[in-house]
Amino acid sequence: MLYKQGYALYFFRNEKSTIEMDFFVRDKDPLIPVEVKANDSSTPSLNKLIEKSEFSDIMYGIKLGRRNIGWNRKFYTFPYFLTFMLKRWLKEK
Repeated sequence: MLYKQGYALYFFRNEKSTIEMDFFVRDKDPLIPVEVKANDSSTPSLNKLIEKSEFSDIMYGIKLGRRNIGWNRKFYTFPYFLTFMLKRWLKEK
């Protein structure tokens, strides 16, 4: 769905494999990491990317999964089926 919205899809893994991110998107100013979870597990890589000062252009993230819409002051959560609305939501944010 991200590709169909016109996003070029990028994957990231650091050299030590301590951080791994499924996708990145950019709209307006920030670089936004997007993590897709098959279950309701934690997101340590997403948290690290948001919290580390070396990634200053990452202000928040997005987690896609089997969850309701939410915000925990670090990342937004969206259910899978709303991914097609992501680009529109980011433009209006």
